[in-house]
Amino acid sequence: MRLDFHTHGKLAKKLPFSTAYTDWLFDEAHRAGLDALCLTEHFNTLQFDELYGYLSSVSRPVGDVLELSNGLRVFPGMETDVAEGGHILSIGPVEAILELNRRLEPYKEKGCFLPFARLMDLFDQYPVLVGCGHPYRAGGHVPELPQEQLGRLSFLDLNGKDLALDRARTEELTYALGQRLGIPVVSGSDTHQAVQYGCVTTVFERPCTSVAALRTEMEAGRYEIQLSDTAEAQVRTASLLKRSLKEIHALGGDYVSILTSQAIA
Repeated sequence: MRLDFHTHGKLAKKLPFSTAYTDWLFDEAHRAGLDALCLTEHFNTLQFDELYGYLSSVSRPVGDVLELSNGLRVFPGMETDVAEGGHILSIGPVEAILELNRRLEPYKEKGCFLPFARLMDLFDQYPVLVGCGHPYRAGGHVPELPQEQLGRLSFLDLNGKDLALDRARTEELTYALGQRLGIPVVSGSDTHQAVQYGCVTTVFERPCTSVAALRTEMEAGRYEIQLSDTAEAQVRTASLLKRSLKEIHALGGDYVSILTSQAIA
């Protein structure tokens, strides 16, 4: 099972949700060779619940995943900011993710983010798998937290963006933290658009359709991380594409039509 642990379903969290854009993303993910992905959408993105409502309407539930018509399986998830600085990934059944997002409503603005300990207390009430996204990215301070708090994490994200920027540093620091905490290191692209799919993937020996099974395979180490030879170019191109599409939107253009018409052509 080729899985991307860290993806998004929108171009940017402050832009309107587009069903056409999300459909395009999932089709491109499948074309890129992914069997599954974790949709770790920003917890404070516009129309978070509408994104998951749409996804639920065009998929069928298989265990904890939502299976699309093209065969791609989506693990529902969320990426949440913490007060200390940093992002926490949670993966679980869609009902749990939606309820967690509703409960986080008072804490979605900068300056109101929950501290790590309180966020973990909330996650402990739900059947979710929790990890730290890109722990050593600038502005993140999760690795500096006390050991007893860090021990509550279940995995670390060896992030595609950070690998493309500085592979040696990202691998050295992330694997060292994983070893210190005794938790798995997995990997995700952190993409908001299709170009970045496949830059890095986590390949499991067995397919999983539940969070419990995913945890078991991770903890058993029955997977490997594969970094594409073109990862650096993919991330650079994706960054340029994202900026360009946001500028098209700001100028009143329809970036979704541009993408989907190109896809059809």
